[in-house]
Amino acid sequence: MEGGFHETGKTDFTDCWRTIWKTPYIMRLALSAGIGGLLFGYDTGVISGALLYIKENFDEVEKKTWLQETIVSMAVAGAIIGAALGGWMNDAFGRRKSILCADIVFFLGAVVMAIAPVPWVILIGRILVGLGVGMASMTSPLYISEASPARIRGALVSTNGLLITGGQFLSYLINLAFTKAPGTWRWMLGVAGVPAIVQFILMLSLPESPRWLYRQGKVDEARTILEKIYPADEVESEMKALNDSIEAEKAEEGEIGEGFVTRLKGALKNKIVRRGLYAGVAVQVAQQFVGINTVMYYSPTIVQLAGFASNRTALALSLITSGLNFVGTMISMGFVDRYGRRRFMLVSLVGIISCLTALSAVFFLAASHAPPVGSFESTHFSRNTTCPAYITASNAQSWNCMTCLKAECGFCASKGNEFHTGACLASGGDIKSACHGESRTWYSEGCPNKVGILAVALLGLYIISYAPGMGTVPWIVNSEIYPLKYRGTGGGVAAVANWSSNLVVSETFLTLTKALGSAATFLLFAGFSILGFVAIYSLVPETKGLTLEEVGKLLEEGFKPKLFKSFCSKKKRKEGKENQASTSV
Repeated sequence: MEGGFHETGKTDFTDCWRTIWKTPYIMRLALSAGIGGLLFGYDTGVISGALLYIKENFDEVEKKTWLQETIVSMAVAGAIIGAALGGWMNDAFGRRKSILCADIVFFLGAVVMAIAPVPWVILIGRILVGLGVGMASMTSPLYISEASPARIRGALVSTNGLLITGGQFLSYLINLAFTKAPGTWRWMLGVAGVPAIVQFILMLSLPESPRWLYRQGKVDEARTILEKIYPADEVESEMKALNDSIEAEKAEEGEIGEGFVTRLKGALKNKIVRRGLYAGVAVQVAQQFVGINTVMYYSPTIVQLAGFASNRTALALSLITSGLNFVGTMISMGFVDRYGRRRFMLVSLVGIISCLTALSAVFFLAASHAPPVGSFESTHFSRNTTCPAYITASNAQSWNCMTCLKAECGFCASKGNEFHTGACLASGGDIKSACHGESRTWYSEGCPNKVGILAVALLGLYIISYAPGMGTVPWIVNSEIYPLKYRGTGGGVAAVANWSSNLVVSETFLTLTKALGSAATFLLFAGFSILGFVAIYSLVPETKGLTLEEVGKLLEEGFKPKLFKSFCSKKKRKEGKENQASTSV
């Protein structure tokens, strides 16, 4: 969702396979760096399952929604800082050292989380892991791109995107594997340190990016690396291409300035770049405000909101979302060049809006048919265990499971039939254990209902609608929409917009579900998705098959969608007729 993605096609993958078969060193290099994408994906996925068990371990986390959101979103906040640091470190110390540094920080974060005695220590670990993720998200694709043969670069960089979604799927499998282990969430979060160690060891035996070395004046070292990547008869031409590219880059830096602020001011003064930024930022913000990271970060929680009380069941069903995300990414790689970027995003948004609206209806239906709370059931254990708000409520006879959960209490379902009258009990580990002790089911996130499986199916449809379009295409658009000399500046602004939107969504989701209810929250995201559709339809031109010069010309003239063009042409014809009539008079 937050990492870059470079377009590629079937021919690229065929050529890629032939090339790496002849030169395995290239794949070793790409996969070693690509572990950064795996770490990225693992971290964004693992917290969704670990959070279920962190809440069980710490009553403070269970009772404070904002603390749960902060544990999730601190990694995003750290990633924003890490991405900025990664950009600076890439230029100052090189790509390889930046990856090594990211591994160290990530490993420290994983260890801190695994041994955390209190929630605030988990927050420190999440920030450290986020720093590592942000640095890796900037550096891994860049290293692969600069150390790969040009003709298969797109395919190799795409492996980083695949490893991100693969890492998310792996995290759900790991979460499921440790549900019965002592320490549960500590293992889930701590295992993330293993791939960081593996990457660190592998990167020690790999070279620096030849492009960075050449720019630092280490021409002979750059040549030595290129000789391992290219056939002997291509090395000289690649050295010349590298020299020309870096000379052109230095000339552009002299023209637009070296500081980011200076470049940004120049970009905003340029009409073409400014319009490109409108489009690039619009797709990145829309990507996050369709609510994707509410699903990726809180998927098991959403499954529990749908009425599945068991942590293990919630994790197992959440595998569907991460698996479909991986499949959807592969679909995009095969079809986006055939059908176009703009159309793919708009069709994707139609599917997203439909699924979110249907999800809202399902959650509304589940809430309205929640099992009632019974007075006898609620005082069955002892009066001290009954929900305090239920005892003092004047309308206690009208309470149901949802009313009970909104009062921050738990619902203990009837023995043998969870859809009948149940007990509303105070939250707490001992009371929950007493409920389980009578072979009853404890609900603290959602209520038992008969439509929960439909909500899970709609989550799957939502993901398969999102992944091929809004999941990958915004990054492709941002790689094509800016003039070459402003590509780094434009891409950086768009990436910050993406991470910042991610932070807002992840930090507010649980608060929204608590304040508005699940149904209204998903309907709100459907509304944001409609706004995203309007913005993309109005601001984003089709860049498929266009050169950078053609894209620039399109933006210079001012992009207008067909609907607006039709309206403008009708208006001009009407004005023409009126002018003609007045002239005749």
